[in-house]
Amino acid sequence: MVQQLMVEAWGRIERFNMATLSKFAVCLTDQHMYHSPIMGEITDIVSRKMEFIQDARILSSLMLSVSGMISPRLRNCLIEKAECLLDTGDSSEFNTSRRIAQFLRNIKFSYRPLLEKCNKTFLQNIKCLDADNISIILGVYQSLHFNNCDFRLAAKWRLTELLNTHTDPASFAKLFAALGPLSGLVVRERLEAATLLMVEEFNPSQTLAVIETMEEMDCRNLQLIQKVASTLLKQLDLYKPVDIARITQALLSLRCQNPELCAELRRLLVSYLHRSVVPYEVSMLTRVLSLLPAPRIDHLIIARIDAVLPQCNLSDLNALAIAITKWVRMGSSYQSGTAAVHMKLLQRLNDCGLERLQKADRMDLLLEELKYISGEWFEEVLAEETMATFKRLMDQMTGSNVPDFALFLTKANCLHTGLLDQIASVTLENINKIHYSAIYAALLPFTILNYDPPQAEEFFESCVQRIRPYLKLCDPHLLVLFGYSLALAGYFPEDIIKTIFSVDFLVKLDSQLDTLPDALNMRIRLRLMELNRAVCLECPEFQIPWFHDRYCQQLLNKDFECVLDKHQKPLPFVDQSTMLLSKKEKMPWEPDNKFIEEKQLPPGAQRVVIEFLDSKAFCKNSHHIKGETVMKKRHLEILGYHAVQIPHFEWNSMELSTKDAWVEYLKQKIFAEKS
Repeated sequence: MVQQLMVEAWGRIERFNMATLSKFAVCLTDQHMYHSPIMGEITDIVSRKMEFIQDARILSSLMLSVSGMISPRLRNCLIEKAECLLDTGDSSEFNTSRRIAQFLRNIKFSYRPLLEKCNKTFLQNIKCLDADNISIILGVYQSLHFNNCDFRLAAKWRLTELLNTHTDPASFAKLFAALGPLSGLVVRERLEAATLLMVEEFNPSQTLAVIETMEEMDCRNLQLIQKVASTLLKQLDLYKPVDIARITQALLSLRCQNPELCAELRRLLVSYLHRSVVPYEVSMLTRVLSLLPAPRIDHLIIARIDAVLPQCNLSDLNALAIAITKWVRMGSSYQSGTAAVHMKLLQRLNDCGLERLQKADRMDLLLEELKYISGEWFEEVLAEETMATFKRLMDQMTGSNVPDFALFLTKANCLHTGLLDQIASVTLENINKIHYSAIYAALLPFTILNYDPPQAEEFFESCVQRIRPYLKLCDPHLLVLFGYSLALAGYFPEDIIKTIFSVDFLVKLDSQLDTLPDALNMRIRLRLMELNRAVCLECPEFQIPWFHDRYCQQLLNKDFECVLDKHQKPLPFVDQSTMLLSKKEKMPWEPDNKFIEEKQLPPGAQRVVIEFLDSKAFCKNSHHIKGETVMKKRHLEILGYHAVQIPHFEWNSMELSTKDAWVEYLKQKIFAEKS
C-alpha cells in the first residue's frame, strides 16, 4: 500500500502546494527514504519554487527532510530564506527553530548567525521546552561546536525544575542524558540514585543513552556501573554493530570490571567485523576491538579491513591505523607470525592515505576528514603530504573555512609560514564576514606557534576590532581564551582585559564553568590564571588585582634557580620558600616594593633561572619556540631573573655526551647570554 501511495503521490507532486509538499516530505522521512528518487524530486521543487514558501514552519520541515540531497548553492539559499522568515515569524514556534538547527547539524554546517537566531527563540521559550527537546538541542550544539553559555545555564535550570516530574523510564532517560553533563555534584548524586532504581526498566536505546551519558559525566559510581553492565548483558543481541562499539567504548572509559560482558562484547565485535562491508563501521569496530585485552585477530578480519581500505576516508584510515599499529606492537605476545601480516596491511593503509591526499581537490572536504585526526600515524605518515596538499589548495581558503583551517594548523603544531600568511591575508580581507566568535580560531595559530605574519599589527588590531562590539555577547570562556591568546603575543587591549576581570564577568564565567566538562573547566581556569599573571606583570597600569598567588609558586617550583654575585660566582643555596613573597608583602607591580627583598641579595648579585625545554616547547616540524615558552621567559625577566632556556635537542645531542661537555655548555649559556 505504501508503494502504491508513493506512485500516486509522485504523479501529482508538481501540483502540491508547499504545505502539502512539506507534509509529504515528512512522511518520506518517517519511511527512512532520505535519499530516494522521490525525495530528489522534492528537493528540485523546493529549489525552483522557494519564493512561494512564506511560512517558517513549512520551510523548516522541508529543510530537514531534504538535508541529505542539497547542493551548496541550495544550502545557502535555504539558510538565507530561513534567516528572513525567522525575523518575521512567530517567536513562540520553537519547534521551527529546532528543525532548522537539526538541518544545520545534518549538513555539518555551523552557520552561527542562523544558530544564534534559533538560540534566541529557545531562550525565549525555555519554560516550554521538555527534556527531549533540550536533549536534541544540546546534541545539535555539541555536533556543531556551538557552545552557548546562556542556553546551557537556562537548560540546567529548566531540567532541574523537571527533575521530580520525570518518573517513567522513557522520560527519565532523556532527562538524565540532558541534565547529567550539566549538573553539579548534588544533582548528579540524585540522578545516579534514581537511575539505580530504574535501570532494569530501560529498553536498549535508553540504556545506551544512559551509559554514554555516564561516560560523559566521568561517572565513578561503581554500583551503578555494574548495574547498567548487567542490564546491557541481557540486551546485547538487540543492538546494531555501531551501538556495540559505542557501548564497549563507554564501558572501557568507565573502567567497568565485568569479564562476562567483556567477552560477549568481543564476540559480537568479531562477529560483526566478519560480515560488515561499510567502511565507517569496519573502522569503528576495529578501533574498539583493539582496546580490549588479549586480541586474537583472525584472517577474516584482516581480509575485511583490506577490502574496505580504498573506500575509507582519512578519519576511518586513522582509526584503523591506531588499531593495526597496536596489533603490530602486541603481535609477538599473542600470535607468532602475525607481525608481517599486520605490517603489510599497515603499509597498504599508508599508501591509501597518501593517495587520498594526493587526489584531494576540495579544501572543505579535506578539513572535514581531518577534523578529528591526531597521533603518531598522522605525524609520521601524513603530516608532510597533508601540508603539501593544503599548499596546493591554498586558493580555496575563504572567510568561511579559514577558522577551521587555522584550528587544524594549531592542532597539527606545525609552522608553515606560507599557509599562515594566507590565513592572515584571507582573514584581513574577509574580517567582517567572519563571525565574531570564530575570530579566536583564526588568531590562535599565530600566537600559539609564535609567528607574526606580514602586516602583523594590522592583523591583530583587526581581530580585536571585530570582536570588540560583542564583548557582552561572547561566551565567557571564549573571551578568556581570546584574551590569553592575545597575551601570548604581548597584546593587551584595555577594554577586553577590564571586561574579563570585572566582577560581573567572573560571576558569569563561574556559573558557566559549572556546566562544562571537567577537562575544559580546568583548562579555562588555568588560562584565566595565566592571563591574570600576564596582565599584572606586563600592564600594571590597568590595576587588575592578583588573585592567583599559588600559580606563581607552582611556576617557580618547575625551574632550577641559582644566584650569582657581582663577579658571576654562585652564592650558597637558599631555600626557595624564602624567595617567595610572604602574605604581608605587597605584590611586585605595586609601588615602593620589589618582588625580592634587597636584603636577600648582595649588591650586584642577580638571580638566574634555568629551564629545560622539552619537545612540547617547539613546533613539530622545526626548532621554532612556541608562544607560551616565549611569554614565560618574558615574565621571568620582568620579575628580575636572568632566564636561560636549554633546548632538549642541544642538551641531548652527541656533542654533549660527557659531564664536562654539559658543564661547559651551561657556562656558555649562562655567562655568554648574561654578558
